[in-house]
Formats: sequence, structure tokens, C-alpha cells
Amino acid sequence: MSRMEERVAIITGSGSGIGLGIAEALAAEGARIVIADLNGEAAEIAAQKIHASGGRAVAVQADVVKRQDVKGIVEAAVTAFGRIDVWFNNAGYNKPLHLLDVTEENWRSIMEVNGLGTLIGIQEAAKQFIVQGQGGKIINTSSMAGRQGYPSFAPYCASKAAVISLTQAAARGLAEHDITCNAFAPGVVDTPLWAKLDQDLMEIGDSSAPGEAMSSFAEGILRGRPANVTDIAGTALFLASKDSDYMTGQVVMIDGGMVLV
Repeated sequence: MSRMEERVAIITGSGSGIGLGIAEALAAEGARIVIADLNGEAAEIAAQKIHASGGRAVAVQADVVKRQDVKGIVEAAVTAFGRIDVWFNNAGYNKPLHLLDVTEENWRSIMEVNGLGTLIGIQEAAKQFIVQGQGGKIINTSSMAGRQGYPSFAPYCASKAAVISLTQAAARGLAEHDITCNAFAPGVVDTPLWAKLDQDLMEIGDSSAPGEAMSSFAEGILRGRPANVTDIAGTALFLASKDSDYMTGQVVMIDGGMVLV
């Protein structure tokens, strides 16, 4: 039997990038998938892609900082599949600015999605797990930036450090309900998010040509290259499966050895 056979997994921010890669990996192992994304069209396309590969998936348009939207994700999953077993808080946002140029608006927008969005996701997933009475798994997407500060990403670094703290708090607070909470921390990953980041860094003068920012960051990767989505999906699958049942409160670095902690 496949590792995720008949288990129901919700992945926020899964219309593209890392989230979509996780959704496809879990679906290939038998999971029933809820694709939740701010971009409803991207979510529908992702769900159709999983269907075309023989999997089962539904799409939900949702903003993770709006509690009613997050409750709607839970309701859609229960309506479609009867329950949830795994919840990925994967949706994220970044807008680079130099440290002295960071505004209150920039800070709040990044912290809302990455910090508050993760908190709301933890809460609403846990409430459903408790109602079901059979435990569950919550998995958060942190970042190497949650372990090391970068001057053009200060709010993002703070938000991903917050994800680590929320992971540990949830692991302690939900253990009595047989709910585990872990996180993984990617480094430089070749996704549409990094393509946008590359453009943003050019706009603030941190790089002068397309691809330069990624190449510069990649110089510190011990594995010698940026990650692709499949490099991340294997660890996500492990954390979602019974293989990780004894783990909780942990953060798994998947950065190719860029930040050693």
C-alpha cells in the first residue's frame, strides 16, 4: 500500500511552486488532495493536473489571513473527502526591501501571510482534528531565512523565524490531542517565487541581471546547486506519512547545506 493511501491532505499555496510539487508527490502516494491558493484559477489548474495523473483533488480559492476562508478550506475538504489527516501551512509571501527602507506596510503584509496565516492554519486544522478524534499532522513551511538574517529580507526572516516558534508552540500545545507539528526549511529553490524575487532584487539594486541573485545565493550551497521542487517534496512526503509519527516540534533544513544549525 502507498504511504498516503486514502489520507486527506490540505496544502495552502499549492497552485504552483513548492506547494504544487508537494501536492503531486502526495497524490502519487495515494493521498486525496485539497489545493488551496489565493489564485483560484491556478488552484483549479493544479487540481486538474492531479486528476489527469490519476489522482483525486479539489481546488479552493482562499486567503490564508482570512479566518473564514481558512474555515472554508476545512469545509471543502470534509465535504469532498469526509475528513482531513494532514495540513500544510505552505502559503508564503515576500517583498524585498533594504533594511533601512522597510516600511510598516511591508512588514505587516509579510508577517500577516507568513506568521498570522500559519497561526490561523494551525488553529483551524487542529480544531478539525480534535473533532475527528484521531489526531493529525500539521506541517509548516519555514525557510533558511528563519535561521539566518539577510538585510534585504528582514521582515521575511522574522516571519519565518516566527513559523519555527509557532511550530514548537503547536507541538507542545497540541500533543495531548495526538496532533504533531513539524516544519521544513527550504533554501534557494528554482520556482516562480524565486523568479519574482530575482526581479524584485534587481529593482532595489541588489543585482543587475536576471538570474544573478539566485546564482549569488547558490554560491554558498554545499550541494553545489539550487534546489528544485522534487528535492523538497520527498521530505514533505516523509513528514506527512506515518514514517514521521514520532517526530514533533522539529524543523528539517532542506537547503543543500547553505545554513548549518
